[in-house]
Amino acid sequence: MKFTILIIDDEKNIREGLAADFEMDGYNVKIAANGKEGLDLIANGDIDLVITDLRMPGSISGEEVLRQVTTKMPGIPVIVLTGHGSIDAAVKAMQDGAYDFLTKPLNLAQLEVIVKRALEGRELKIKHTELLKQVSTQKKTDMVIGKSAAMQKVMTLVKKVADARISVLITGETGVGKEVVANAIHNLSSRSDKAFIPVVCSSLSETLLESELFGHEKGAFTNADSMHKGKFELAHGGTIFLDEIGEINQNVQVKLLRVLQERKFERVGGEEPIEVDVRVLAATNKNLEEEVKAGRFREDLYFRLNGIHIEVPPLRERKDDIPLLLNSFLERYNSENSKNITGFDSHARSALYKYDWPGNIRELQHCVESSVVMASGSEITLEDLPPSVSKASGIETISVPVGITLDEAEKIIIQENLAANKGNKSKTAETLGIGRKTLHRKLAEYGMEDSEE
Repeated sequence: MKFTILIIDDEKNIREGLAADFEMDGYNVKIAANGKEGLDLIANGDIDLVITDLRMPGSISGEEVLRQVTTKMPGIPVIVLTGHGSIDAAVKAMQDGAYDFLTKPLNLAQLEVIVKRALEGRELKIKHTELLKQVSTQKKTDMVIGKSAAMQKVMTLVKKVADARISVLITGETGVGKEVVANAIHNLSSRSDKAFIPVVCSSLSETLLESELFGHEKGAFTNADSMHKGKFELAHGGTIFLDEIGEINQNVQVKLLRVLQERKFERVGGEEPIEVDVRVLAATNKNLEEEVKAGRFREDLYFRLNGIHIEVPPLRERKDDIPLLLNSFLERYNSENSKNITGFDSHARSALYKYDWPGNIRELQHCVESSVVMASGSEITLEDLPPSVSKASGIETISVPVGITLDEAEKIIIQENLAANKGNKSKTAETLGIGRKTLHRKLAEYGMEDSEE
């Protein structure tokens, strides 16, 4: 990685001399003559390490620079320099978060060693963060990709398009796992070591979405206190995933079309074109062809996005994947809730297969999570499932309140079975496993019929 170092010092010879030395070592270097200039450069981004004088003229001292960097950008190491070195100043700087502390006149060789060590640490943290993201992405992929014939067709397409540059439009109902399919495309591509940046287009207003996608310059609008890189810029070399693409308005559609055609854009409030190399994946649960006919979506943008079309089938059309998904979710929520549930009993499993899952995988995931919480035994039973799912079994259940007597519970059971059998006492007695005379006697005891009947 080629790092950028910022040197803040009111002494011209020191800041320019250090800049020349570090540039010879292969670093990008920026310089500032005071704290305000330094903070402005930091706000503009792209700074990996700060070397700042502790005592400088003006309203912003080196201590304030240190405080703001450690508070707002804690990942950036700060090395403090001073000509007024003392143990107290050193201790205070280290307590405030300085990476290290040197006094003037400087030992250049010592400073170079400190800078190298600090940047090696920063690089390790950046790579560790990227690795955690990749592991997380892979886990999501493993949870959704199944072995059914329907999903094997999807995976065949995923593997074919993974390393191409062409845009991919992923469609399907809400909750089928469109983002995970996009993750799979990215993970199988040569861009897998670069960023995968998801954007939910429906969650932002027009102004915020434009800023989120393309970034903005400092002062571009109210509260734009610093330059902000957009998702396209952050995804350079990698993949951007535009979820719910059918929700973006015409103004953003025009700017997005330009990025797809020319691979360049300007930040909001900026004039300088920024070129990017980004793979674009998009998803929607809408029929974009109908949106085009209705005039709500640009036809040229639709064709640009729809280079390859992947339709993710709903869960009701790939129920062969349910066992794989159940095991994955059960393992996850056992761990999260400190439980050791081994599986689902036959009635619960039957209901899970019979249910149509209008919310797809997302609904199945929530179902397993709630069932794990509700279960009191080693297996999840029909009663542990959400009512909407348990009804799919076709098995009627009776709810008996906790705290009532055995006689009261028996009365409820007899009443419910008698109602289910439409008053047929012979059938009710057979269902309950008792004789007809016994049923009549109990009905009389509970005042539900005449004992002589």
